[in-house]
Amino acid sequence: MGLLGRGVFAIVAWRARKGLAEDPARGQGTGVRGETYAYWFLRRQGYVLIARNYQAPGVRGEIDMVGFDGQVLAFVEVKTRTGEAAEPEEAMTPRKRHVLERMAQSFLAERHLRNTVWRFDVVAIRGGPGRPPEVRLHKDAFRAV
Repeated sequence: MGLLGRGVFAIVAWRARKGLAEDPARGQGTGVRGETYAYWFLRRQGYVLIARNYQAPGVRGEIDMVGFDGQVLAFVEVKTRTGEAAEPEEAMTPRKRHVLERMAQSFLAERHLRNTVWRFDVVAIRGGPGRPPEVRLHKDAFRAV
């Protein structure tokens, strides 16, 4: 990651120092703020991101980010929680995984990437009010059936 990317992540991290809760003044919800944080976090980890908020025709939902981690194409789902209730990873239900698998297959077919090595990653962010976010990156979080 270049100097500019490191600088942008430093700014994003500084803005998130008091949490990722909704910011009505900016019109941003927790999910958008979490995805922005995750985008720069992944860039810092060496990912080369090629798509955000991908929607497949005929499939309801979206893939938050798609990018290369080295030679592997990663379909990334970002889960952000600001409360103390459930862990972000718990939102990855079998139904959600099934939808992500269908969208990933569509993405691969549209771009003629059938022979590409790929996986599903999950970025789990916990960001309570008044504290900086905790980020957990789960590479190869689950397998397509």
